[in-house]
Amino acid sequence: MSERNKQLVKDLCEAFAARDIPALLAMLDEDVMWRLPGKVPYYSGIYWGRGSVAGFFENLDAQIVFEAFEPRDFIAEEDRVVVTGWSRGQVKSTHRRFNTRWVMFFTVRDGKIAKFEEYADTQALLAAHEASYYADANASAHGPGGNESTIHRDLPS
Repeated sequence: MSERNKQLVKDLCEAFAARDIPALLAMLDEDVMWRLPGKVPYYSGIYWGRGSVAGFFENLDAQIVFEAFEPRDFIAEEDRVVVTGWSRGQVKSTHRRFNTRWVMFFTVRDGKIAKFEEYADTQALLAAHEASYYADANASAHGPGGNESTIHRDLPS
């Protein structure tokens, strides 16, 4: 069962990377709980049900251009799958970019995603939404442009 669940989550990640949101939504349980903590506009919140998650992706696409989405490790045990990875994108309204590493937790029930939680660098995401956060549009949330000590600078391009 773990391998089937892992493949389901891999398929979901591939659908997201391809921006095939209808295919992604078809992999969700009708009563899915989709949770993204923090206070990031158009992003953070708890979304209940497939229709609410569809609205989340509509808002996300209206606000953000994803330049890269790379899941790296998939770890599965029974009904749970954990994925680590990173994303890079740009907020349309501010033209500010972000790089963020993330961990996603999935719970699978009856062959569908029943629960999703993502933990990412919400400070970097929030900074990208704030036009005045730094003068450098490519700065990370951890410091002004030129700060090479931040993990945001050593992600693959």
